[in-house]
Amino acid sequence: MSEPLVVMIPHRLGKAEALARIKAGLGRAEAEFARLLNFEHQQWEGDRLSFRVAALGQRATGFLDVYEHAVRLEVTLPWLLAKFAQAAQRVIGQRGQVLLEKK
Repeated sequence: MSEPLVVMIPHRLGKAEALARIKAGLGRAEAEFARLLNFEHQQWEGDRLSFRVAALGQRATGFLDVYEHAVRLEVTLPWLLAKFAQAAQRVIGQRGQVLLEKK
């Protein structure tokens, strides 16, 4: 296993609104990336989501924590998926910012 991929996404929504948007966004992401990712496990415990996904025959596990002013995503990637970590970090950060923009 490689070093975990960590993405911090600041927001100004407050915890409750950010949590609602994350939950709605995960449903859309699951449908949008169904050809690439298989969401094998998702479990919310309060403001923390633990999950396991499979892609390219590899499994990754992680946590998503929703805070009052930020969302923190930590994913431990197997070696093959770690090769795409920088690109994934950039895309996750960009999409997360869009999802959590104050409107």
